[in-house]
Amino acid sequence: MTDQADQPDTRPISPLRQRMLEDMAMHGLRDATQRDYLRFVRSFAAFLRRPPDTATPEDIRRFQVFQAESGVQPPTINCSVSALRFFFTVTLDRPDLSRRLVLVRHPRRLPTVLSAKEVGQLLEAAPGPKYRAALGTAYGAGLRVSEVAALKVDDVDSTRMLIRVEQGKGRKDRNAMLSPQLLELLRLWWREGRRRGVMLPHGWLFPGRSALEPVSTRQINRAVHEAAETSTWSSHFPPRSPTSPSTTRPQSTTCYSERRRRQC
Repeated sequence: MTDQADQPDTRPISPLRQRMLEDMAMHGLRDATQRDYLRFVRSFAAFLRRPPDTATPEDIRRFQVFQAESGVQPPTINCSVSALRFFFTVTLDRPDLSRRLVLVRHPRRLPTVLSAKEVGQLLEAAPGPKYRAALGTAYGAGLRVSEVAALKVDDVDSTRMLIRVEQGKGRKDRNAMLSPQLLELLRLWWREGRRRGVMLPHGWLFPGRSALEPVSTRQINRAVHEAAETSTWSSHFPPRSPTSPSTTRPQSTTCYSERRRRQC
């Protein structure tokens, strides 16, 4: 069964939506960001029950009051603000409406730091060698879930002990450290992937349901929660959230930094 989030949107494209798509492409927004922006604008239009380009300042105020009273979480509200600000400022050239949108302040909490023992338990509980290697890469190299999913076989440089991350956050390339332990874990998965016939030369390091496509961030997120739920310390992880694959990353990078400081 394929995730709905991974399916292309087949709805007819209105001139207004087409213009917004063109604007987002010109501004270099990622595909995932474009999908999110369109989703938030659709949500706003559904609230209005009319085209979003007919919105008034009072409509914007009512929408944000509705979000707050409906229990929408501050991060989601702020994401919708970003989407609607783009829509009003860039696509509609109505910065006066954009200024009506209010960001919500919310407390930022430090992530839970897993011990080296807990990290080992998480990897052991991962559902199979592919996800064990994927989670090990996130924790061992401090990569975001989306960066792990986008890795290719050639990105692993065992000579210089580096992992090349192409077009990561901010569309920047960078190198991440590759430890001997992580290299061995990746080699175990490489041999198993070759045996299964899913590891193609110069292909994806972590293939999805097809060897020609990468694993999705949602699949990795599910694997993390599966592993956590089989562990005695599953309370360290947030409730299952199919729309938030990045929730695992703060734990991974913090744990990685802790291990580096302790030289573990």
